[in-house]
Amino acid sequence: MTGSLNRRAFLLSTAAATLAAPLVTSHAALALDGGELYPGEQALYDAARKEGLVVSFDTGPTWANWAAEFKAFQKRYPGVEMVYNDLGSAATVVTLDKSRNRPQADTAYYFAASALDAAKAGVVADFKPVNFDKLPDTLRHPEGQWFTIHTLNVAFLVNTKLVKDVPQSWADLLKPDYKNAIVYLDPRSTGQGQVIAFASAFGNGGSMDDIAPGIDYLGKLSKAGNVLRTMGTTPYAQFLKGEIPIWIGYENDGLKAKHVDGMGDNIAVVIPKEASAAAPYAISLVKGGPNPNAGKLWLNFIMTDDGQKIFAEGFVRPAVPGVALPPSVADKMPAAPQIRPIDIAKAVAKKGEIDAGWAKAVLGQ
Repeated sequence: MTGSLNRRAFLLSTAAATLAAPLVTSHAALALDGGELYPGEQALYDAARKEGLVVSFDTGPTWANWAAEFKAFQKRYPGVEMVYNDLGSAATVVTLDKSRNRPQADTAYYFAASALDAAKAGVVADFKPVNFDKLPDTLRHPEGQWFTIHTLNVAFLVNTKLVKDVPQSWADLLKPDYKNAIVYLDPRSTGQGQVIAFASAFGNGGSMDDIAPGIDYLGKLSKAGNVLRTMGTTPYAQFLKGEIPIWIGYENDGLKAKHVDGMGDNIAVVIPKEASAAAPYAISLVKGGPNPNAGKLWLNFIMTDDGQKIFAEGFVRPAVPGVALPPSVADKMPAAPQIRPIDIAKAVAKKGEIDAGWAKAVLGQ
């Protein structure tokens, strides 16, 4: 509780200090470099500069390349400062709900299941950003109360110093070669675990409507003795230390370990060949936020092709179809047509079935 209060106090004090700056700053229009990215960008920027600030909830800078998004946004839009925090998806919705009479945030980012909760609570506004119409219907609210900005994809992260033959499929993981080798997150307590249940269903003949094949598969994996343990928190540090042979996790963590955190050729990042699942991460304009024009400018920016490419540079896949990946990452994230985006509304509805089914199949409860 004390940590939450301290974070809130820091956010408010920082916002207050930043808000003072526009009082002594000229609001003369600044021309955008290279012309507009979309029609009306200049006018929106001019309006945002009068507010001088955007408050972005739950965009921790080390996650999904948000630090690079902040830098690019502030370079393009001088005079619009950025304040952010890192609350977590569920906590973000709770905070928006508690402050609905006097919102502090302009935008809110979360796992898409929490976006549905925010829309249901009535704390987010209608807004359709740049490229909104290109998103599949399942990755957006019909009126724009939330929309997907990137996905995280289930992959096998394999320590090649510990595993001789790298598995390429869900079927491979059942082989005796992988006894006590596999770690993944508990679907009862983690969003990633839920997504893994869907990925295993997709890979074993199931669907969004038929999750049973995925539950059955995870049960078989445990009965085969191949699961070392399931966990309640992301085991990234343990994986880097060489304590986990195979982690069924997210592709971006594997690519980060490989290309940023020093594992190099000691890790293989494999999208299972039968099928995998893409977890949508979404963002919203907060209803009644203090800086609505700056909030819209920020949301538009991250949905432009330029903003989407910045996500890709952090090894997360852009949500907008057809965005060309930057050369620096294109070969690191090859096309994987077997990846299927989950329908988040159906996923939320299936949570109880997954929780109970997994406990019975894996734990015998």
